[in-house]
Amino acid sequence: MSDHHLSAVPEHVAIIMDGNGRWAKKRGLPRTMGHRKGVESVRDIVRAAGDVQIKYLTLFAFSSENWRRPESEITDLMGLLRTFIRRDLADLHRENVRIRIIGDRENLRGDLLPLLLEAEETTRGNTALTLVIAFNYGSRDEIARVAARLAAEVAAGRMRPEDIDADAINTRLDTAGIPDPDLIIRTSGEERLSNFLLWQAAYSELMFVPEYWPDFNRDLFFKALEKYAARDRRFGGLSKTLVAGS
Repeated sequence: MSDHHLSAVPEHVAIIMDGNGRWAKKRGLPRTMGHRKGVESVRDIVRAAGDVQIKYLTLFAFSSENWRRPESEITDLMGLLRTFIRRDLADLHRENVRIRIIGDRENLRGDLLPLLLEAEETTRGNTALTLVIAFNYGSRDEIARVAARLAAEVAAGRMRPEDIDADAINTRLDTAGIPDPDLIIRTSGEERLSNFLLWQAAYSELMFVPEYWPDFNRDLFFKALEKYAARDRRFGGLSKTLVAGS
C-alpha cells in the first residue's frame, strides 16, 4: 500500500505496544514468546510507516514502571532489545532510518546505554523515518526532570521564573525538536495513556484497538491511519466544516 491511498498521513504516530503477555497466555505460551512475536510486529510497523512517508514513529518499548516485573521477564526484554539493535540496526541505517531514544538514561544496566547511544549516533544523519524508542520512559518523570533543570537555571540566575512558559518546557523535554504526535494508538483494548507522552499528547488523536500487539500488522496499521484521516482535527478551534457553514 502506498501513501496515495490515504488522504491525510500523520507526520508523527506514537504506539503503546500492549498485550504481548496476554497474547502468549491465550495460546498457553510463556510471556517471553509474546515479547519475541512482538518484535516481529515492530519490524512490520516500522517498514509500513516508512512506506507511507510517516516522518516520526514513537514506540513505547519499556516504561519506567516495567522494572517492577519479574526479573526473568526483564532480562528477556533487555536481551530482545540488544538483539533488535544488533540485528536490525544495519538494515534500519541502510533504509535511512534515524533512531532517537527518549527516557531516563541514568541507571541503565551494563551495555544497554552504550548500545542505545550507538544506535542514535550511527543513524544521526539519516533523513527518512525517525524511529523514536521510548525506553525507561515515564512522562511524569520526564516533566519532573525538566522542572528540576528549569529550577537550577533560575537558581543560577540564568533565567527568571516569568521566562518559564510552554516553549521553555518543550525545548527541554526528551522529545525536543520532535513534533507532537498527531495520532497515538494503543493495542490490546486498554483505553489509557499509562504515563506516555502526557505533555506531548495535548491535541493528539487517540485510537484504541482491540488486537494484542503481536497481532497488530500493517493492514491493521493502515486501517487505523484511514480512520485517522477521516477525523476532523480542531486544536481547540472550530472545525473547517463549521467555519465553512457559518
